[in-house]
Amino acid sequence: MDQPVVDGPDRVRQILREAGISTDVTRLNSSARTAAEAASAIGCTVAQIAKSLIFKGVDSGEHVLVIACGANRVDEARIASTIGERIVKADAAYVRERTGFAIGGVAPIGHTLPPRNVLIDADLAELDPIWAAAGHPHAVFRTHFAELLRLTSGVIAQIA
Repeated sequence: MDQPVVDGPDRVRQILREAGISTDVTRLNSSARTAAEAASAIGCTVAQIAKSLIFKGVDSGEHVLVIACGANRVDEARIASTIGERIVKADAAYVRERTGFAIGGVAPIGHTLPPRNVLIDADLAELDPIWAAAGHPHAVFRTHFAELLRLTSGVIAQIA
């Protein structure tokens, strides 16, 4: 039987509820495509934004999700060393195909295809709350580091 088609924020909302998390998806009046835009719209620091960045494994072709502190720049060589495979930045079509989300609204959960690896920036552990995209450039959800680890089954890593 076919599953009903849901948009990104609905998919994220459903996953949060199924995980027993009471937070909800917040629709913003302005764009949250970048960490700076999201922080401005929410009223938090840039560091409190959990950026979901998608990379492509050079050999496997599979996607790698890096959840980075909004204030940090990802060191791609460090990520490659951590996962044991060279990576490249993913283009918009690849991101949409693998995650079901457009760049600027990629959520850390609810990907169409599960990522090969999920790395979570260790710097996010020091921040509370943190905010993540919820499947649309105008949608976010509030979370905490422990929740993010549980939701994504990610591995804590130094990514910067």
